[in-house]
Amino acid sequence: MPHTKKMVNSPCVKNCCLNKHDICLGCFRSLDEIKLWTLVNDQQRRQFLIHAEQRKKEALNEE
Repeated sequence: MPHTKKMVNSPCVKNCCLNKHDICLGCFRSLDEIKLWTLVNDQQRRQFLIHAEQRKKEALNEE
């Protein structure tokens, strides 16, 4: 049986609003990461998700 990898899905939550640093307040990806999402491979997408999670944690700590 061939091994199939699951494609990395977009974290978009349809709450698109950029802050002053061009970070989406819905998914916490940068504008560049959002624009590149469909052009990069899954490894790069996973890196985007790691960065987004870090930004989300930082934003929650600022509140």
